[in-house]
Formats: sequence, structure tokens, C-alpha cells
Amino acid sequence: MPDSEGHPDVDEMDFRTVLQALADSLRYEVISTLVREPLGTERHCTSFGLPVSKSTRSHHFRILREAGLIRQVDRGNSRMAQLRTADLQARFPGLVDLIRDNPSRLPERETLSDTAQ
Repeated sequence: MPDSEGHPDVDEMDFRTVLQALADSLRYEVISTLVREPLGTERHCTSFGLPVSKSTRSHHFRILREAGLIRQVDRGNSRMAQLRTADLQARFPGLVDLIRDNPSRLPERETLSDTAQ
């Protein structure tokens, strides 16, 4: 049974649900980005620069969380996302490597942090 935040246990992760979550190009971009970060990296959901409204961004992160791809934790008034690397490797060996070897193909975008410089 998923925890109170909606994170499934490793044995509850469903391959088809994971693939459906990854089928969306924006969600794949988030996971593709996290896969390249140092192990255990936590990122604020807005730091990915997704070109969508706050409610749509929340929806995408809920899908990723409920599929078991990320763990979200509250840090003060922020919600951080972390790739569940060890859990994914245990449940679906090779999946993380496949994502790492097949990065997101979305065109580069200017993010808020780029424009602030």
C-alpha cells in the first residue's frame, strides 16, 4: 500500500504504470534530468523549468510519484523531488541505465534561472 504521500513500496511498482508515466515528454525530461544528477540529489519542482502552469506541474509530479519514479519530501515551504534510483534498480534492473543512455530530446529552453543572470 502506498504511504500517506502516495509513494508505492518497491514491490508495488507496476512496469506499465512506470512506462505510462515516462511516455509523457515533460515527465521523461524530469526523470532524464534527475538520472544525470549525483545520487541523492533533491530538486525543487520549479527548478526543471517546465513550460506549464503550477497545477499542471503538480499533476506531472503526482504521476511520477505515484508510479514510484520519484520521492517527494517537504522542505519547509518547498516540495523537493528525488529519483528513487535504488528502488528502480531493484525493481526494474537496467531501467535507470536505459534512461541515462537515452536523454530527453526536448529542445533547450530558457529557464527562469537563465533569464535572471
